[in-house]
Amino acid sequence: MTGLEERLRKLQAQLATLRTQASRARGAARRRARRLERRTRVTVARTIRTVEPRVREAVAEARLIARGVRAGVRAGTAAYRAGRKKT
Repeated sequence: MTGLEERLRKLQAQLATLRTQASRARGAARRRARRLERRTRVTVARTIRTVEPRVREAVAEARLIARGVRAGVRAGTAAYRAGRKKT
């Protein structure tokens, strides 16, 4: 019986050690996750801040090009109609 009790005591000591190690690991993982989340948030914010003006400029430029294309199509259509013979 004393052999079993000794084994049980050793198991309990190992369990206590494992609990403390698991607790430390959880804490470290939590810190890593927070740090990673903060870095990601900062990177996304910085990227949006730098890219947004370029995107706005590109959209404005695309609008101007589309406007020019529409005006050209209208002018071409009017010229085509004006140059046709009326029968």
